[in-house]
Amino acid sequence: MKEINWQDFEQVELRTGTIIEVEDFPEARVPAYKIKADFGPEIGVKKSSAQVTDLYAKEDLLGRQIIAVINFPAKQIGPFRSEFLLTGFYQNDSSVVLAIPERPVKNGAKLG
Repeated sequence: MKEINWQDFEQVELRTGTIIEVEDFPEARVPAYKIKADFGPEIGVKKSSAQVTDLYAKEDLLGRQIIAVINFPAKQIGPFRSEFLLTGFYQNDSSVVLAIPERPVKNGAKLG
């Protein structure tokens, strides 16, 4: 594991958002959803592709707060442009458990 310093960590924009829209992503090579999340008035709404279909139905994700990296460059995934990275933890079976705030917080709050 490579060590980083505090300045490296400060560059990562880990922010809270609320999922406001979830759609199937049939064009994805690995099963995924298209997700839109509201990161508050300063950041706005961003979209992402997320491979979380093993443990989460679309209805389970709607309205859920998330933790996301919002300052990676946008990434083209087939016909879709992903603007943030939804964070989670890989299980032994490759399913992903979302990293979420333990209590409700303001959208756009920075983890630090």
